[in-house]
Amino acid sequence: MRLSERLQAVPPYPFAKWNEACRRVSEDGVDVIRLDMGNPDLPPPASVTEELRAKAEKDTHHGYPGYRGTPKLREAIASYYASRFDVRLDPETEVVPLLGSKEGIVNMALACLDPGEVALVPNPGYAPYARGVLLAGGEPHFFPLLEDRGFLPDLQALSAESVRRARVLWLNYPNNPTGATADLDFLAQAVAFAKANDLVLCHDAPYADVTFEGYVAPSVLQVPDAADVAIEFNSLSKTYNMAGWRVGMAVGCSDVLAGLAGIKSNVDSGMFRPIQDAAVRALRIDREWIDARNKIYRERLETIVEGLSAAGLRAVVPRATLYVWAGLPARVDSEAIAMFLLESTGVSVAPGTFFGSAGGEFLRVSVTAPTDRIAEASARLRRLPGEWLDAAERCTSSRRRRG
Repeated sequence: MRLSERLQAVPPYPFAKWNEACRRVSEDGVDVIRLDMGNPDLPPPASVTEELRAKAEKDTHHGYPGYRGTPKLREAIASYYASRFDVRLDPETEVVPLLGSKEGIVNMALACLDPGEVALVPNPGYAPYARGVLLAGGEPHFFPLLEDRGFLPDLQALSAESVRRARVLWLNYPNNPTGATADLDFLAQAVAFAKANDLVLCHDAPYADVTFEGYVAPSVLQVPDAADVAIEFNSLSKTYNMAGWRVGMAVGCSDVLAGLAGIKSNVDSGMFRPIQDAAVRALRIDREWIDARNKIYRERLETIVEGLSAAGLRAVVPRATLYVWAGLPARVDSEAIAMFLLESTGVSVAPGTFFGSAGGEFLRVSVTAPTDRIAEASARLRRLPGEWLDAAERCTSSRRRRG
């Protein structure tokens, strides 16, 4: 049976292959500590799960919920943006609930791109930005996020031809995988760039509330008149430890959101209503709960940075996100190094190349494992011999020769 060309154009999701490697190593008797994926291990607030349980027992809550979300959920999203960012949204036209932000990211490409049109995509970056473009028949044109620029793009350096053909610009701050942050001045420059070039600016902000040491991440919609061109994606996955619940949101430009809602009305029938009710409860959680949870992440980040630094990698605690973007020596194969660490220590980290070619000299290390497991991983890294990187490179070269 022949599958569609659009599906064949999308490469396999890299973590599927990595899961198989972790399974193989585990079956060989190695105790594997998974620090490769950003899957929160901590539970949501107790009141949120209690709300889900109570509403799931209601006989009236099991029918089709509607693809645009309940009015209460849209109002709760708008209230969150008002209190958190001082941004006023119309719940009727400027808010679309999503089945997790990943779904909305891919469907945004279907709403905005025709075959052959271009989306400007960061490298390194979250894979669905480009894969949604490919599924829509479009062309992702990648722009680099470089360490010497604090992993902020130089938008003015983009080629005139790619900008001319582009319909969409993707940004993501606080950034996955680099942990970089952007201030409101940069986001204002991005809005101006989008307006000047007739682009839809898609800003992905699921880590806006996973921040440390007093840092407060901005929303692109805080830029005056940003909603003329900008859509912001957000999620309850990381903010409230609700990754498996699949609750996200797209907010901003009403015309673009109407297109996204049009796609969704043809491909899904909305979110289970008890989950929507529980999401409303989550969006009203006191900031103290988020601050206490972030303190745990901050402590874990400090612990794993100690191990990475002792192992000779460039690693610092970021101001936001769940990740350390650990730098490797130049010209080292990040996937080979990650595999060496997995096989020799049982610590599983994500190769930077999983996020694009510009990640080739980095590893992404997540802290979404229990604190004692983070401490054990750090201890294993600290026990690596001083010349382990040389050994890893020799092992890699030997494998290549055999291959």
